[in-house]
Amino acid sequence: MYQQPETILEQYDVETKKISKGRGAFLCETNQGMKILAPFRGSKEKGLFLSGVLQELKENGYPAEQILRAKDGSCVVQDESGMRYWLKDYKEGSECSAVRESDILAGVHEIATFHAAVRRCSLQIPEFMKKEKNSLQLLYSRHFKELILLKNYVRSRKKKNAFESRFRELYPHFIAQAKEALDQLNGQEEAFDEMLLCHGDCNQHNILHTAEGFCLINFENMFWGKQVVDLVNFLRKMMEKNSWSIQLGRSILEEYDKVVNLTEGDRKLIYILLLFPEKFWKISNHYSNSHKAWVSGRDIEKLEKLSEMEPARVRFLENVFSF
Repeated sequence: MYQQPETILEQYDVETKKISKGRGAFLCETNQGMKILAPFRGSKEKGLFLSGVLQELKENGYPAEQILRAKDGSCVVQDESGMRYWLKDYKEGSECSAVRESDILAGVHEIATFHAAVRRCSLQIPEFMKKEKNSLQLLYSRHFKELILLKNYVRSRKKKNAFESRFRELYPHFIAQAKEALDQLNGQEEAFDEMLLCHGDCNQHNILHTAEGFCLINFENMFWGKQVVDLVNFLRKMMEKNSWSIQLGRSILEEYDKVVNLTEGDRKLIYILLLFPEKFWKISNHYSNSHKAWVSGRDIEKLEKLSEMEPARVRFLENVFSF
């Protein structure tokens, strides 16, 4: 049964004046200011831990969004269907531009500032945050195997569609990159950086330009892992939007390094993660999980665009990283 937000908000000690539908969430005007009622896909224990982290960050001077407690003291509530939500601060602002260099550099500066702040967090990391799924070796090994499985499926097809034909042409180049990245990563992950709290979803949509400056939002995907993963996710997004600009890529790394020192090991890991053909895997994985009787023209377009951009990506990796 669909739950109205008013019903869910009854679990909180707040007066709601107005509710409007936002992107996957509800914007709530309350007697405690503007709040967002958003789905939360983690456990109640994780919600409580993240709330504690965000509270400590704010107490230490980092302007992290805060999570409101329900009447029973919990940070995560459920509707009658069992779907989980949490109520958090709303920040007014515009998304970080993915093409304006000043925005991009301000965005990576904010990511680095968060990383520096969270390193000073005194809360003990609970065991449920330290899961095997945080292992980069396991993650990229799975992606590598998924590419091979799709290759085997395509090879077995007598009559190949347009996507499968293009995938087969591009596969040797990208699987070679995937294998090289995995070979460099295997057995060495522990040598790269220490395990720390990470944001988990660093992109232009989760960095806002507010009246007070730039800020990072939406911490529900926070995980325990390598912080350079956040940097790589943001860097990759910006490079894809800016034709793998060597100058911009260097500026992003330099801006991050001003706040959090990038060691040689960090830079090596950044290279390895960028070398793995993440975009090729994403497009292929989307096709693998789709109804193959109908081929999305969008998937074919993405493969073509990826192929066109690949020489610039290769030049970027060769010029920005020298090991």
